[in-house]
Formats: sequence, structure tokens, C-alpha cells
Amino acid sequence: MVAQAEGIRTVFSDPKNFNVKHPLYSPWTLWFDSPSTKGRNLPQTPVTALPHTPQTPSVVAAQGWMEDIKRVISFDSVEEFWGLYNNIVPPSQLPQKANYYLFKEGIIPAWEDEANKIGGKWSIQLPKEKNRGNVDKMWLYTMLAAIGETFDPSPPSIDNGDDPLSQSLITGVIVSTRPQFYRLSIWTRLAPTGNGDDTLRERIESIGRHFKMSVLGFQEAQRLAGPLATEVEFLSHKDSEKKGKQTRKIIV
Repeated sequence: MVAQAEGIRTVFSDPKNFNVKHPLYSPWTLWFDSPSTKGRNLPQTPVTALPHTPQTPSVVAAQGWMEDIKRVISFDSVEEFWGLYNNIVPPSQLPQKANYYLFKEGIIPAWEDEANKIGGKWSIQLPKEKNRGNVDKMWLYTMLAAIGETFDPSPPSIDNGDDPLSQSLITGVIVSTRPQFYRLSIWTRLAPTGNGDDTLRERIESIGRHFKMSVLGFQEAQRLAGPLATEVEFLSHKDSEKKGKQTRKIIV
């Protein structure tokens, strides 16, 4: 036993020749798209991934949209995450209209996916020129909070697959670059409806506060909205589809 223990080399003691990995709670997949990937025949996992879902027009549209997204890599350990992170282009250097999507393995970054369809997202929009020096750190901390399962106070160990409230609410995180701003988003598998779901709303609000303060580094009472900027805001995917109609937005 002593000899076996002495033979263990972690990434902390030997960054190049480690032989033990630190597993994550869940495996994750990084996806990417940009104007340069549109309409190109890029190698990727086939999108059969709207499981057990009828082929409605919205689902067909989602599958068509997913054809432009490149599946970069899946990973399930701390070491593999850092290997990925150290070898991809940071958000500050991405072309306009590019997106990184980091989602739990088996979940595609589309509203129509079974894990996302009754959920929503926290998001913040930040002016590009003022945040070019901060966005890479913000995206890194967002990814670390996601794979470390610190966004949702519900312990991942109680997942039983039957009751959605017993599962971690986080399905994925996204960073988007646009001509004048960056957008960071956290997707959840459920969204409050206002019909006696106070426990769910408390969990959703807790995710937003953690995102705003611990991940992005803003003060709780700090107001962020201004030219090209938004507050940290939550909106269900169903409300997002209403496009200007009355919606139930949560702001922290």
C-alpha cells in the first residue's frame, strides 16, 4: 500500500507526467460556432440529440441550426479541462458572432433539448471595449463554477433522475461575442412559473447572485445597465420566444 501510494503522481506534483486524474461530478462537452463554421461540413458528433422528441417544426429548426455547431471535445476530469482551456482561443480573441457552449454531456445547446425545454437562462451583456480585458477571466470563472457544481446549492450527489428538483439545475454555460458587446449565459433545466414554486425561485435567484458576485465580481447592490449593458437577468426560454411581449424577468 505504501509503495502504491508513493507511485501516485497528481497534476499538482508533476504537471507533465501525472498518472492520477481528478474526476468531475459530470462529463461536459464544449461546442463552438462562428461565421466561419456556417454551412461547412465540419466533423462532429451527429445531432441525434433531441431524444424521444417529436419532429415538430421547432425541433427540426433546432437540428438544422445545430448542423453549424462544431463539437470540440468532451472531458470528465480537472486535468482534461485545463488541457482544453490552455489550447483554445479565448473569448477576447474570437471573431464577431462566435460562441462557445459548454454543456453537460448528452445535452445540446438548444432550447428544444429535453433538458432545456422548460428551463431558462441567467445572462449579462457587457460593452465590448470596456470589458475586453475582463471577459476571458469572467468566462473562465463561469466555466469553473459550472464544472465544479457551485452555481446550484443542490448537491449533485442527490441526483436521482426522477424529481427535477433533486437534480443540479445547471445544464450549460455560453459566451457570445458580438460587434459591440459580450454576453455570458447560464442555462437551467427549470424556470419559475409563479405558481407556488417558491423553492425553485429561491434556487434560481441563488444561482444569479452567485453568478453576479462570486463569478463576475460585482457587488450585490451594484447596478450595471447602461449603453449596450444589461443587469444580471433571468428569463425562461418560453418567455424569450415572446420577443417583446410581457415577460417574467428576474434581476439580481
